[in-house]
Amino acid sequence: MKNICFVATIPDVVHSFLKGYIRAAAEKWSVKIIANFSGAELLGDLSAQFIPLVIKRKISPWHDLLALIQLTILFRRERFDLVHSIMPKTGLLAMLAGWLAGVPIRMHTFTGQVWANRRGWKRVALKMFDKLTVMFATHILVDSPSQRDFLLSEGVLKVGKGIVLGHGSICGVSAERFHPNVKISRTIRAELNITPGQTVILFLGRLSHDKGILDLAAAFADIASRRNDVVLVLVGAEEDVSFTRVQEICVDYRDHLRRVSFTPYPENYMAAADIFCLPSYREGFGQVIIEAGASGVPTVASRIYGITDAVEDGKTGLLFSMGNIAALTENLLTLIQDQALRKKMGQAARLRTLELFSSEKITGELIELYEKVMA
Repeated sequence: MKNICFVATIPDVVHSFLKGYIRAAAEKWSVKIIANFSGAELLGDLSAQFIPLVIKRKISPWHDLLALIQLTILFRRERFDLVHSIMPKTGLLAMLAGWLAGVPIRMHTFTGQVWANRRGWKRVALKMFDKLTVMFATHILVDSPSQRDFLLSEGVLKVGKGIVLGHGSICGVSAERFHPNVKISRTIRAELNITPGQTVILFLGRLSHDKGILDLAAAFADIASRRNDVVLVLVGAEEDVSFTRVQEICVDYRDHLRRVSFTPYPENYMAAADIFCLPSYREGFGQVIIEAGASGVPTVASRIYGITDAVEDGKTGLLFSMGNIAALTENLLTLIQDQALRKKMGQAARLRTLELFSSEKITGELIELYEKVMA
């Protein structure tokens, strides 16, 4: 039996994006998961062995060298036929360790570039890390066509390289999990003290500068000054932006804010939303956008690579120029004021998502790829 391994920095990433792949792979092969121990309880329902290993998210030369040595030893001991990594630094460590250990199939998935909106030496260094990942991998997956085009234009990938599963996305979306649900919507709104007549704008993701959370806070403060029937719900862990900072920006309208630090059930908050917003400065695809789409919710998002594959501008949502707070505000107001347009775009988003981005289709294509490369 073939022996394969998934490598990620944290179990939460495996839980959010790789569970479908792991379940499908475990029906055919022996599967192991390597990630940090914290959050391992999220993986308890998978038919795969969990191997804890400390991999720091941020650059830490000593810890990174130690992780590289441990990965190399693990790979040699387990004799994996295929190693598949996700997340930037994990990819570099896993692909290099796989090369050193002689793993025949070394696969990495790019889900966006941390250097895309950087300048100077940081951009050069981080970009070089991605080039090294490509060098040591035998196969590179990219979660959107426009991200692949970006990597080609930047010289990270060569022409003909970079595999996109289906029409894009890291894992597709489950129509059984994400769908319109009036009952759940009422429950979540009641829990958050949101009345039936209020319009809910949802942000679901890390609270960070790269996700455009400060732009969203500024836009919402403007919107709340004009309308008192709008609520902004922020779901996700704090990274480099605190919820307190968001409250400071929306100081006169902070009672219109709702905060959920973490949820293993994003589908519940999608069901409760009227508009999804992702004003990001960098995305590989924007998985949360198609999750919103499957839930019948239109999206307002920045016009950047990755997101342009997830949103059909003017049909399933509205795009604006990255960093343009005035345009973000106007797009949100357009959907707040026009309920019929919201409904029309939400329905179109659901149809497009189910047609192009179903998890069954994406998972099937990855399993076929595994079978092909290991044959």
